[in-house]
Amino acid sequence: MNAKPYVWQMIKEAVGGLEGKATYSEIKDFIRNKYGEVNESTINCQIIACTVNHPSRIHYPENKKPRVANTKYDFLFSTGYKYRRGEVELCDPEKHGTWEIRKDEYGKLTVAQMGLEEVPGTEDEQVEGEQELLFPVESHLRDFIANNIEAITVNGHRLKLYIDENGRDGVEYPTDVGPIDILAVDEKGNFVVFELKLSRGADKAMGQISRYMGCIKLNLAGDKGVKGVIVAKKVDENLKYASSIIPDISLFEYELNFKIQEVSI
Repeated sequence: MNAKPYVWQMIKEAVGGLEGKATYSEIKDFIRNKYGEVNESTINCQIIACTVNHPSRIHYPENKKPRVANTKYDFLFSTGYKYRRGEVELCDPEKHGTWEIRKDEYGKLTVAQMGLEEVPGTEDEQVEGEQELLFPVESHLRDFIANNIEAITVNGHRLKLYIDENGRDGVEYPTDVGPIDILAVDEKGNFVVFELKLSRGADKAMGQISRYMGCIKLNLAGDKGVKGVIVAKKVDENLKYASSIIPDISLFEYELNFKIQEVSI
């Protein structure tokens, strides 16, 4: 019996066999019909990793270094809303341009079309008249927390980024209900879901993080616990009331300090 091809090869075959354009569901159906059961999470991850304009592809092992998107892992282009899960088509540089993985001004990896700015992350809404310092975009807050995750404790336990069986880290971690800002694990192997807000943490964040926590509990955690952390510049009173009866969710506020002073000559 011949060995099955790699999952990325199955995906490429599937999109090609579906006239060069397909949804995630159509790709999975094609693969299932030809190769039998293949882990859906692995298919999702490999679609993202091989999509030249998906900003979360940098979190996969194949894409951890700056390069032009011209390797065997660069054959899809996302036509879905904000490059999230939806529809992809075979990448054509003449149609879609040449994409790359490069470092931004802060030294972080980002996805961009050559000659243009990087694909923007999701910005949280700013509060009118807010005078305190905020991170300029949510991705900067996310990256700062991810890079310093081992200095954070939740319920007295230190954390580290979750790394799945595909080598994908827990930053913008994909799930069936949307991407989790940061997915971490504590010293006992319990999962910690982070939901980040640039400015005010409103009580609607409770619904978001509960959805992510439920997905992780049902599909990933097994007998391990699942905690939630909401990080915001300011946590409003409604959110405090909501979290007061949900012991598995903690609230954090961040603070930025910036100082500029004249240098004596």
